Amino acid sequence: MLPKDFPPVSTVQGCFCAWRNDGLLEDLNRRLVGIARLSPGRTARPRAGIVHSQSVKTSAIGRVCGYDAGKRIKAGKRHIVTDRVGVPVGLGVHSAAIQERDGAPNVLDAIAKRYPMLRHVFADGGYAGTKLGEALKQIGRFTLQIVKRPDSAEGFEALPRRRLGERTLAWRGRCRRLSKDWKKSIASAEAWVPIAHIRRGTRCLAKI
Repeated sequence: MLPKDFPPVSTVQGCFCAWRNDGLLEDLNRRLVGIARLSPGRTARPRAGIVHSQSVKTSAIGRVCGYDAGKRIKAGKRHIVTDRVGVPVGLGVHSAAIQERDGAPNVLDAIAKRYPMLRHVFADGGYAGTKLGEALKQIGRFTLQIVKRPDSAEGFEALPRRRLGERTLAWRGRCRRLSKDWKKSIASAEAWVPIAHIRRGTRCLAKI
């Protein structure tokens, strides 16, 4: 249900589809990334990023669905790349049946032209192996660094770099539309992610 002061559902849906298709939402998010990075004194374009993924249960109408053997759920998977501040710079949505090392190349390929200075990528053990490294050689001059959990660690331990990607995913959990994959198309499922970050980014910048 839309608030009473909103236009008809058909008008709102039409605006959403237009903004999704012409790249307006992506452009707004990209501009906010530059502003957010400049505020702590960094350059507007990131040089390093953290790749991370999140399996999200699908609704009855969701079409992007697969079985995640690790979490034992049928879900879709959101793949993100954040900078070292935790600001999202890349996104991909696909079936949860696709493993991390298979889904990451598509996300990194999409941001290779958008952020040409981003060359170093941090990831967890799910991305280890030669398969991803060989795929990245075909995309660009990426260097991959696996951040592993120490063997001596007991219980929870916040690992450097990796926790930034996990924190960004936790921010999304506060958005009701991202609690599940409600959309029938991948394009619409991906569009709601920048909307959530635009909302959060504008609020954070308003406090500076």
